[in-house]
Amino acid sequence: PSHYVPPPPVKVKATSPIETMRKRLAQFRKLGRTPEHKWAMLRNMVTSLIKYERIVTTVPKAKELRHLADKVVGLAKKNTTHAQQLAARVIREKPVTEKLFRVLGPRYLDRDGGYTRVMKLARPRKGDNAPMAVIEYVDRPGEIRAARVPQRRKEKYFKNLEEVLKGAGIEPV
Repeated sequence: PSHYVPPPPVKVKATSPIETMRKRLAQFRKLGRTPEHKWAMLRNMVTSLIKYERIVTTVPKAKELRHLADKVVGLAKKNTTHAQQLAARVIREKPVTEKLFRVLGPRYLDRDGGYTRVMKLARPRKGDNAPMAVIEYVDRPGEIRAARVPQRRKEKYFKNLEEVLKGAGIEPV
């Protein structure tokens, strides 16, 4: 028989809530699917979002799609051959890839991010009561709510606004 007696456990009191929190295991949503299924679904959704510029889906899917949609617009802003190859890996249809680089890329050149908007809908889905949302690109014709003007665009177009107003006989406020 061994005569070793382990020391009593030391009780350490946590002083802040941060010390008691666990690390996050994943920084993204699993959406109840295998990774392959989730990736295929997100590729289909980003293709539809670029094609129609507004789609209706569930809130968690819209929030997860937002990251991928903003990433492909960032690729379109670069407009290099490599960026086109990377975007073609994600987007399913060639005409949609063309639209991304010819329409959406130039549209967002003066915006530093936040190309999409997620708005929750008032009514949940009828069959399973899932919360629904609209995800859309900002700064587009027919958008539900107008986006803020990016700082670069303000500087570009409104730097001599007071002079223009005075020239037109309008007193600036």
